[in-house]
Amino acid sequence: MPEPLSPELEAAVAEGYANRERANMAPTVAYFTALLAEHPDNPWLLYEVGGAHDTAGDEAEARDYYERALAGGIDGDARRRCLLQYGSTLRNLGLHDESVDALQRARDEFPDSDSVRVFLALSLHAASRSDAAVAELLELAADGIRTPEVERYTAAIRGNAAYLRALAEGR
Repeated sequence: MPEPLSPELEAAVAEGYANRERANMAPTVAYFTALLAEHPDNPWLLYEVGGAHDTAGDEAEARDYYERALAGGIDGDARRRCLLQYGSTLRNLGLHDESVDALQRARDEFPDSDSVRVFLALSLHAASRSDAAVAELLELAADGIRTPEVERYTAAIRGNAAYLRALAEGR
């Protein structure tokens, strides 16, 4: 298991985010790449470099960094974010089945993550698995929307989600 980020590296990462401009990611990519050069193979910094490339629209480059971060043992909430962003990147690269696999792994490891569930649904849809995608979103709605009008229909929402899951699984 890799060492967690030191307080100094956490501060350096926070500084990178504080100075980030989404419209011009080149300085952020350079900043995190330089930080990684000082701490080679650090999985958290690999993830940050991948995220910077991803935000810059360079998904092919981001993919490699995400894979290296995951192989390097990134854990905790950073692992959840890395798996989510990796799965989204794979979807954007047209690798829909691989995207679903990565996001299903994230779903299995982080079952309470609503953001993972949303991105899994997007990837299921991109993989032409719309029944499974809608089922995922219906379950998310039933689990998370707490209004009287939705709560009144929770059983029906869950029933429809189960029906769509059965269709998706060929049952």
